[in-house]
Amino acid sequence: MTNPLEEAGKRLRHVAERIRQNTSSEVDWLSDQLEGRIPGVGRNVTFSDPGPPRTLEELQAELDSLIGLEKVKEQVRALVAFLQVQALRKQNGLPEVATSQHLVFLGNPGTGKTTIARLLAQMYRAMGLLKRGHLVEVDRAGLVAQYVGMTAIKTDRVIRRALDGVLFIDEAYALSPRDGRWDFGSEAIETLLKRMEDYRERLIVIVAGYPRLMEAFLESNPGLRSRFGREIDFPDYSSDELIAITTRFANEHRYTFGEGVEEALRDIFRGSARGEGFGNARFARTLFEQSLNAQAIRLADDAGKDLNALERDDLTTLTASDLLAAARALGEGVELGEPGSRAFFRWRRKAS
Repeated sequence: MTNPLEEAGKRLRHVAERIRQNTSSEVDWLSDQLEGRIPGVGRNVTFSDPGPPRTLEELQAELDSLIGLEKVKEQVRALVAFLQVQALRKQNGLPEVATSQHLVFLGNPGTGKTTIARLLAQMYRAMGLLKRGHLVEVDRAGLVAQYVGMTAIKTDRVIRRALDGVLFIDEAYALSPRDGRWDFGSEAIETLLKRMEDYRERLIVIVAGYPRLMEAFLESNPGLRSRFGREIDFPDYSSDELIAITTRFANEHRYTFGEGVEEALRDIFRGSARGEGFGNARFARTLFEQSLNAQAIRLADDAGKDLNALERDDLTTLTASDLLAAARALGEGVELGEPGSRAFFRWRRKAS
């Protein structure tokens, strides 16, 4: 028997999608209210406010300050230089080279794709190519609707939000048909392709995902690959880079590392299984956050019932045992190596 509340929710979601056919600001406001109250409508869409305008030099300095990503930085600098030269040619009455500004980001999770997309959006604004320079981040769930004919409307609405900024589609490969079967994701792709042409002066689209799956996505529609001017590869972080990233997380929250922490981190990162499932900087952040739990348990055990007796250094120091306990909690097994060796560990992923 159908649940009346579920049926009512389904009907309201359908109404919210139908509302999108009208583009007035009043209707947009009403649709936003429905999105905030009905599960499954308008979710999986993130709007990043660019904040006050910054100069290109300031944004370049932030890019340079990022850990790792050296090849990515080189490609971003090349892209910015190309756009600057084309703008100067236009100012001097010379013809511009018509190239697509839409981009493909290829890489595993946690490799900085969203961070670079956000910086690029602001760089485009600093160069006068985009008026707002904001970033709208979305995935399949934010573009594809549950009813026939509704996906185009839903996709259009997301695109309108991204106008004069960058639309970042994460895991874009999820839009392409699977096993040759047609689904509503194809409708989202067709709508996107049309709007990329309609709003070529006001919209930049970046699609991102795993390299292997993104290749299949770009081949899924004859017009897709030609719409994107550049592909940028985001490599996995090295163990040393992940140590630096974890250290930065700690410094930002006013924590310090005790003796042996760097060696413990190196063993953890070197022993972690790499591949499409590896979280890179996300894993480093999760490891750091989990080590705070381990520290809290350790301090509570050491102090007994009198936590007020803890010193400032106790509250700010993370030990090697905290990081090792965090790694175990995240599903990493540890085996001690040679007897008497304090830093040599062999790590293995626990069976799931």
